[in-house]
Amino acid sequence: MVMKITVWELPSCVQCMQTKRELDKRGIIYTARKLTPKAADKFLAMGFTAAPIIETDAKRWSGFRLDKIKSLEHHLKTERMRGISVPLEPMKQVADEVDDE
Repeated sequence: MVMKITVWELPSCVQCMQTKRELDKRGIIYTARKLTPKAADKFLAMGFTAAPIIETDAKRWSGFRLDKIKSLEHHLKTERMRGISVPLEPMKQVADEVDDE
């Protein structure tokens, strides 16, 4: 099973486009989702106020964060070398709870 990565984005969002560009450049596979009002409410309740919001099986962050993207790339490479592709107890993503509108 492969680690699930979701990028929640807004239209015409420069940080969203830059985040996806960096993930693509590093070969990190992700799913892009529109940041709907329902999803935005869930993230606001968690304290996330900037787009994009990135979810993995173990972490969440918001905004363009090159340091987090590099860390994710390193983690994925290390896990692949060890034959592990997903944390033992994946975090439930907002993507699992929210339908696209």
